[in-house]
Amino acid sequence: MNQDRIVLAFAGTVILLSLLLATFVSNWWLLLTAFVGVNLLQSAFTGFCPLAMVLKAFGVKPGCAFK
Repeated sequence: MNQDRIVLAFAGTVILLSLLLATFVSNWWLLLTAFVGVNLLQSAFTGFCPLAMVLKAFGVKPGCAFK
């Protein structure tokens, strides 16, 4: 699995988890959903993704998005 797929899987998991927490705990968890969405949007334009940098440090091979 390359960096691109891990980033997308992680983002999807965090979004689903925050939606579950917002449904059953508190609506404030929707801020986490918004944060992930904003981070995905800015990384699409800038190519900067903190998770991709961490994965690169661990030696995960990059995909075509995060080189």
